[in-house]
Amino acid sequence: MNKLVSLLAIVLAVAGTSAAAQTPKPAAKAASAAATPATSSPDERYVGYYYPKPTSTETFTSQMQTIGGVDRQARIQFVTVVSQGTLQAAYRVPYAVFAKGDKADHLIIVGLRSGELDTIYRIRALLANMTTMSRTSPFFQEHTVAEDATFFDLLKILGFADVTVSDGEKIAHQVTIK
Repeated sequence: MNKLVSLLAIVLAVAGTSAAAQTPKPAAKAASAAATPATSSPDERYVGYYYPKPTSTETFTSQMQTIGGVDRQARIQFVTVVSQGTLQAAYRVPYAVFAKGDKADHLIIVGLRSGELDTIYRIRALLANMTTMSRTSPFFQEHTVAEDATFFDLLKILGFADVTVSDGEKIAHQVTIK
């Protein structure tokens, strides 16, 4: 299982260095497609330390099931390989990716450059880009219908509870994965 998670992370990291953003398609599976003002985050201890209080939230309900045997170690391995790929890219990738929580089930993406992830549209473009990257991996193709599944489905398969994307300054968008 860890080899599959590593392979997927490598594909995402390598593809992330050259993939272009795509226009996100509305997902019929999403419980709420529109971003709403945030009321509270799943884990308040990261607010004010890694990102500001979420300015918008949404919930994505996936039809996928978490793969048995995917645990904290596998999620950390996945994020570590993705992070290594961004650090080893031929150019400076404008965001950092890491996992937090006792189960490492909170994925956090923070912009490293001012003005990069400063609107909900840029955040959604990054997430759509990650869907594109995910679809190229053998792991994703084996465990989903790749052309229909999204990055959020991948996160569900790997057991992530949520993903928070922030510009690292003023805004944060949080997606709860169900």
